[in-house]
Amino acid sequence: MSADDMLIFPGSGSPKLTKHICTYLGVTPGECEVLRFSEGNLFVRILENVRGRHVYIVQSTAFPANDNFMELLFWIDAFKRASAASVTAVVPFFSYAKGDKKDEPRVSIRARVCADAIEAAGADRIVVMDLHAPQIQGFFKIPVDDLYALPVLCDRVKQMNLDNLIVVAPDSGFAKKARKYARYLGVSMAVGDKERVAHDEHAHIVEIIGDVEGKTALIVDDFTISAGTLVEVAGQLLVRGAKEVYAAVTHGVFARGAMERLADSPIRRLLITDTVETQPVTLTPQVEIVSVAPLFGEAIRRIHNRESISVLFPR
Repeated sequence: MSADDMLIFPGSGSPKLTKHICTYLGVTPGECEVLRFSEGNLFVRILENVRGRHVYIVQSTAFPANDNFMELLFWIDAFKRASAASVTAVVPFFSYAKGDKKDEPRVSIRARVCADAIEAAGADRIVVMDLHAPQIQGFFKIPVDDLYALPVLCDRVKQMNLDNLIVVAPDSGFAKKARKYARYLGVSMAVGDKERVAHDEHAHIVEIIGDVEGKTALIVDDFTISAGTLVEVAGQLLVRGAKEVYAAVTHGVFARGAMERLADSPIRRLLITDTVETQPVTLTPQVEIVSVAPLFGEAIRRIHNRESISVLFPR
């Protein structure tokens, strides 16, 4: 398949990441525009011919989540109606991934609704990163590629030369992925025992399982919004004798107040990726962005050339 058939377009949720992906691939971003009317409606328009081309639309769905998700659907529909040969939705941050199950009466399985909507709009494939619940891949009937930020974040951690490192999962739910971080870095791990009693984005850390005394702790997670869990785990790690605390999180979503909470915490540095770039806060020097554009770019190149992308997944 010729690279001339490839077109990569930026949604308004991911213009910077799209530009970096295009730089990696040596292509120019597709021309398009989004209009926002006074009553809140969105209008998307493709500004070049896509007939018979293989289109990749890059759009994270955060801040504002609903607007960006609806924009993604409109883009998919517009490309299909413009006779694109295929449309791949590249969604670096899939914001409704937490809604993966019916865990109480009379609630929606929001991730399933989103999956159905993306398919109904006409997407042929979806590429995401670090889904909060990997089983969401089963909500789709189209191919789903769930990329891992782990190698990118871990390679940056290795460059930092942290002494006597231990990986810490903030809760048992992330323990399996945290073990992959520990294996990649060649270190041991510990787990936080977290209790969440409401839907207010706050959790209480009950215990740290594992020996962290005298060690440099690296908290790993898939995303953070308020930074509350990270800060509380960091405090408990110091109480239990950890020497220093760092953190590495794929999606730095960051609601208002998160930066102040981080600034007052013992976390020396927080590594995040560039999957979210529309946060309503200004990132502090304490936060370092590690780009995953080359990872997405390589995935797009391999998908476009019908090559395997399994080499992109850590063993």
